[in-house]
Amino acid sequence: MHDIIRQLAEKRDAACLGGGQKRIDSQHAKGKLSARERIELLLDNGSFEEWDMFKEHRCTDFGMADESVPGDGVVIGYGTINGRLMFVFSQDFTVFGGSLSESHAEKICKVMDQAMKVGAPLIGLNDSGGARIQEGVASLGGYADVFQRNVMASGVIPQISLIMGPCAGGAVYSPAMTDFIFMVKDSSYMFVTGPEVVKTVTHEDVTAEELGGAVSHTSKSGVADLAFENDVEALMIMRRFLGFLPANNREKPPRLPAQDPADRLDLSLDTLVPDNTNKPYDIKELILKTVDDGDFFEIQPDFAKNIVIGFGRMDGSPVGIVANQPLVMAGCLDIKSSTKAARFVRFCDAFNFPVITFVDVPGFMPGTAQEYGGIIKHGAKLLYAYAECTVPKITVITRKAYGGAYDVMSSKHLRGDVNFAWPSAEIAVMGPKGAVEIIFREEKGDPAKLAQREAEYKAKFANPFVAGARGFIDDVIMPNETRKRICRSLAMLHDKQLTNPWRKHGNIPL
Repeated sequence: MHDIIRQLAEKRDAACLGGGQKRIDSQHAKGKLSARERIELLLDNGSFEEWDMFKEHRCTDFGMADESVPGDGVVIGYGTINGRLMFVFSQDFTVFGGSLSESHAEKICKVMDQAMKVGAPLIGLNDSGGARIQEGVASLGGYADVFQRNVMASGVIPQISLIMGPCAGGAVYSPAMTDFIFMVKDSSYMFVTGPEVVKTVTHEDVTAEELGGAVSHTSKSGVADLAFENDVEALMIMRRFLGFLPANNREKPPRLPAQDPADRLDLSLDTLVPDNTNKPYDIKELILKTVDDGDFFEIQPDFAKNIVIGFGRMDGSPVGIVANQPLVMAGCLDIKSSTKAARFVRFCDAFNFPVITFVDVPGFMPGTAQEYGGIIKHGAKLLYAYAECTVPKITVITRKAYGGAYDVMSSKHLRGDVNFAWPSAEIAVMGPKGAVEIIFREEKGDPAKLAQREAEYKAKFANPFVAGARGFIDDVIMPNETRKRICRSLAMLHDKQLTNPWRKHGNIPL
């Protein structure tokens, strides 16, 4: 008995050391934590239950029979974050560069299967050089097994990827199918082919950071949602972020006791929108003054800045927020902002977040670049997302709501539950100047007459009352009471029931 206990202790020690102290020190020298240190920081102290610590690879080719490390380059198991159950896998770069073998993939699949069975979020801490070349097609099969589970878990449990090192080739497609991707600056990168291959094929000189670093993916491609300064910051903010999410699609997001009064007024909002309709303002000011305690968790803040998305709480309950940003491109919808918001709305719908939409949109961005890039189909993604969405939807039009963009931004016609407008709202087919130039084109040579026509058009159409007369707006509210009216609407919609017709799945314009 003493013998087996000694062997157990030795195996545990070997597994905990991964690729050895020298390689752990090398991780630390790069500013990176080890796989186990990351789990310890992420989960509540002492809550981690590890599985498959002793699992090893089965490869015998290329001398691999003599190189075996318990755990095979990934740490899996479950624990709690603020007392709530979470499943996690953390790839260990010190073991064969974190490369994925058949056994490595089996471990990840095991934890994914269990997360699905019990209905709890899955967090992947990615730090891997890719497929283990020595295993050939077996490692590729392992990736495909993981991909299949990502798809089956989509919309059932939240899946979060934290890229904390390299993630290249086939390895990128598992994070790509998860709900959110977070990265660490200067130490993580994602790309399908590395800089060397890019140079060979396209003759472009590019660094790994430029090609697939955290800044590139959070500001240019939109692949990643947030970039953090280091491992510790990433893991700490991840803990905060997960506090907004439900365990699975059968539960509502977790409510917290509210300290901020639901009927709080904010008189400063009455002067937020400038008198000059062409002058911008910051929509984030409205968001921060409306949500509980000014606590807003923004997603993709550096990508498609003309639309703002993220999570907040209203009277203690988490909500998803989508808002046009007049500070950037006057709040126009374009290809990037449409896809950014559409994916977020679909996540909110899948996991029971009410969606609050703040509208100030002059239309879709014109130009050949947008048309050739497919703005019609990309804009339709946002339209589709809002139309399909069955969770409570509350819309507040603060200023402009022109043309098709008015329809798209959670209008009453797309089953918006409660649609408010501020007195400054302008709901029309287009802006007064453009409308008058079309309707009275024969008077173009008379600027004074056109100005008079523009004033007439504005008085008649560029206000919330025409839409209100048709019931497209439920009420015109004072800006200072926005929080109070939204909180009351959410309370009324708490038990909303709405189902879409049965179908295998819709055919979203991808």
